[in-house]
Amino acid sequence: MAAQGSLVAWRAVFAALGVLMVGTLVYTCATDGSPFRPELLTPWMVATLIDFYVNVIAISAWVIYKEASWVSSAVWVVLLFCFGSAATCGYIVMKLFEVTPGGPSQDPLDLLFIRQGNLSQRKCSYVIIGRIIFSILGIFMAAVVTYTVITDALPFRKELLTPWMAATLIDFYINIFAISEPLEYGEVVSQVIAKKAAELDEL
Repeated sequence: MAAQGSLVAWRAVFAALGVLMVGTLVYTCATDGSPFRPELLTPWMVATLIDFYVNVIAISAWVIYKEASWVSSAVWVVLLFCFGSAATCGYIVMKLFEVTPGGPSQDPLDLLFIRQGNLSQRKCSYVIIGRIIFSILGIFMAAVVTYTVITDALPFRKELLTPWMAATLIDFYINIFAISEPLEYGEVVSQVIAKKAAELDEL
């Protein structure tokens, strides 16, 4: 019963965040016009967009891991890059409706973040490739922020907080919240993957 209540609560949280982001985009378009204007691309807006898309790459990696079909993975990755956290929340809510708790002590988020089905289809080399790619992205992002601080000073200035910067930051932090949930449950995922790897070694 507790697991079912937790499942309903998480569905409501991510649905509300998705609606918040769609509302933010509609409001910002209505009050400030199109985001595709050169004057909006300040150095800090560029740095924020790069940071946002690095996070989208991380979420896309989870979607590719989670989806059994490459076609559905590709569709979701395109949606994530085009619609940001609204697509992230939509994906999570959809997956939460597919989750059925294994028992009263089973947390639904454990089931949400772990790929269902045959894990042996994924090779260990994907983990190594992922480590390399995300290490490079982390170094790249640190370089972007350092360069922007050196060339444009700190971002804590009122003139930088345009309506579209505010919308981008809301989008960014919703994705950060979505990423933080699997990190909390990373230990459980690691244990399950280690157990599956041990089972494969025995075969």
